[in-house]
Amino acid sequence: MKDRLAESGITVSLQIIRTTGDKIHDAPLARIGGKGVFTKEIEEALLAGQIDLAVHSMKDLPTALPDGLTIGAVTSRADVRDVLISRTGTLFDRLPPQGVLGTSSLRRQAQLRHARPDLRFIDLRGNLDTRLKKLDAGVCDAIVLAAAGIERMGWQTRITEYLPLDLCMPAPGQGALGLETRSDDPNTAAIISHLDDPISHCTVSAERAFLRALGGGCQVPIGALGRIQGNHLRLDGVVASVDGTSLVQGYAEGSPGNPEEVGRRLAEELLAKGMMV
Repeated sequence: MKDRLAESGITVSLQIIRTTGDKIHDAPLARIGGKGVFTKEIEEALLAGQIDLAVHSMKDLPTALPDGLTIGAVTSRADVRDVLISRTGTLFDRLPPQGVLGTSSLRRQAQLRHARPDLRFIDLRGNLDTRLKKLDAGVCDAIVLAAAGIERMGWQTRITEYLPLDLCMPAPGQGALGLETRSDDPNTAAIISHLDDPISHCTVSAERAFLRALGGGCQVPIGALGRIQGNHLRLDGVVASVDGTSLVQGYAEGSPGNPEEVGRRLAEELLAKGMMV
């Protein structure tokens, strides 16, 4: 992101801020506070004027932003899928019964447990390098990660399998970066405006509206994916029980000009099907 701004003649200095989620690796996200653990300290620095721009993975950003902050741009989206990396190159449907699969995501656990209730799942936290080292050390037979993160690191050769969307629906916002600014800072908003991808912004907005309407976060297994098809916005969504025994899915279509309405409507439809969150 720094390089993209520099290409526009903008001088940028980086400030690395370690969040609570970066520091705590031995507890599930739902137990230590959910999505906000990856953003709280960064947003505090933004509100205090210590930084002018925050860059987030949209899947980690809570749907309710602090007063005074706004999303100024959503970048062009990378691959939205999840990937399986197994120690022996074994595909998901060929993992042995009682095989151990590591992931920190309840969303991934619930959907994959629904497909393979015979597998055992363990919570696996830490950065990508840490999780890969744990896999190589035999802590588990396979791990599931976001394709976008692996590809950004240039580690595609480690990927065993890209998981199909009908098996594992991505998290709302997965694969997109969000640029957060202060609402009263039009100068920064103008500087980053050219980085906004309208299609990504639209689809991610629908996904986040769906998540917001369900009241979910890291504590509820929810997946969603918006796509522009012709002149329509299609939003697919899934909600599962934590143990994966119950799973409902559906889709809604509407105008790309009102993605939030499409997200809310899909949430209402899934709730009407009986999935309580």
